Amino acid sequence: MRTANSMKNVAVVLIGQVLNILLSFGARIVFVRILNAEYLGVNGLFTDVLSILSLAELGFGSAVIYGLYKPLATKDEKKIKALMNFYAHSYKVIGLIVLVLGLGLLPFLSIIIKDSPAIPNLNSIYLLYLANSVVTYFYAYKRSLIIADQKNYIVTFYKSGFLFLATIAQIIILISTKDFILYLLIRIVFSMIENLFVAHKANKIYPFLKEKNKERLGISDRKIIFKNIKALMYHRIGSVVVEGTDNILISSIVGLVWVGLYSNYSLVIGAINSIVNQLFESVTASVGNLNAVESEEKSFDIYKVMLFINFWIFGFCSISLWILLNPFITLWLGSQFVMNKWIVVLIVINFYVKGLRKTTLVFKDAYGLFWNDRYKPIAEATVNLIVSLILARYFGIAGILMGTFISSVSTVVWIEPFVLYKNGFKISVIDYFKRYMGYGLATLSVAFLTTLINSIVLENSLSSFIIKVLICAIVPNVLFFLIFNRTSEFKYILEVIKLFVKRKKMLKLTSSE
Repeated sequence: MRTANSMKNVAVVLIGQVLNILLSFGARIVFVRILNAEYLGVNGLFTDVLSILSLAELGFGSAVIYGLYKPLATKDEKKIKALMNFYAHSYKVIGLIVLVLGLGLLPFLSIIIKDSPAIPNLNSIYLLYLANSVVTYFYAYKRSLIIADQKNYIVTFYKSGFLFLATIAQIIILISTKDFILYLLIRIVFSMIENLFVAHKANKIYPFLKEKNKERLGISDRKIIFKNIKALMYHRIGSVVVEGTDNILISSIVGLVWVGLYSNYSLVIGAINSIVNQLFESVTASVGNLNAVESEEKSFDIYKVMLFINFWIFGFCSISLWILLNPFITLWLGSQFVMNKWIVVLIVINFYVKGLRKTTLVFKDAYGLFWNDRYKPIAEATVNLIVSLILARYFGIAGILMGTFISSVSTVVWIEPFVLYKNGFKISVIDYFKRYMGYGLATLSVAFLTTLINSIVLENSLSSFIIKVLICAIVPNVLFFLIFNRTSEFKYILEVIKLFVKRKKMLKLTSSE
């Protein structure tokens, strides 16, 4: 059941994300042709500002999903209702807090924007971004129940479908009116509709949600939840400071136009991350179920396989990004939107370092190890802010990206696996670092060889870009196969694929009879 749910989640995610990514790149072309780079900067800046406001969420989302794993596995409807009642009230309070904090920031917008942009109704634009953020909180608890029940494909189906429709509507609005306000209103309307549909679907799957719910959590359950939330608060602060301040620092130190240039690279990285993140989110609930009913040994075996898949995906993507990112930006938007290769190197390194953490984070969250490394995010955020502020004065955007890298390797890269191995698997973390170093060396070696082969293609045209894409698609994967095809992790994956194909054939034979 876990494997089937994970595969269903992955399939829906891939289809939905690929369609929306293609459309979002088309929308960005329309955006930069009709509006100037300052609008791109405003988009990136306000998105980061609102990610900081999301601190009010305090990690409730992770606490919700973790708290639901066991009652869903044991079909404890009374406990589920009590949790839903608690979370429903909590999210309404969170939404109101975000709204109040957002309104409180309004008078300070001029401080975080270095160069005042020639954009009319800037305050109104900010309020629309705020509204789009706030509406999601009032239905989040029902979304979390579906995800925790290993049915993330349902949430993804609605999210991808309405995002697709919203993007088409936004493109039409931009072309016909050139009005950025209407462009933002379209997104808000579709966000509200999506949330209503998800809530309605949750009511259909879980009819007890429609009942008048007076169930209350016991004191012991509340203590566990608030302990997790307290720990997750630190994680949330660290995550937001590290990931949500780059555009604010760029805007206040380097300039708003640079935020616009960087946002194009962020869109490409975000597109890849959106697919990969959804893949990992699609199996998170299954991992939670696994840890709830299986032994540490079984969990560790699955962890090693997932870590191997994690490495392969991010190794391949990082190599491809290094070679293809600037040529793609040139063909997509024009050479005036290209940044220098050292910035690209830092973007790709941060992408790889962050990406290789995903499996460890999935298992750490599934084990509920929020408390054990609660101070880690504060250390990461402190290092990130201090180093970024210092280096940005000398190296601009590159300095801010170096700050992110230094904060990662000095904290999260070693603390997260240490906590998981010690408290989850209860074995030595040396195993992890051996794997990490081996995967890192493999990625560097394959990157060097792939770059060497791509250097033969000199011209910068569509045909040469296609050749580079083919080289990136073939060379890294072939080399990874030659290096790792005899490992137990690769053999396990091969067996799962064979079993899946065999089951499909059996189903076809059964249905034909």
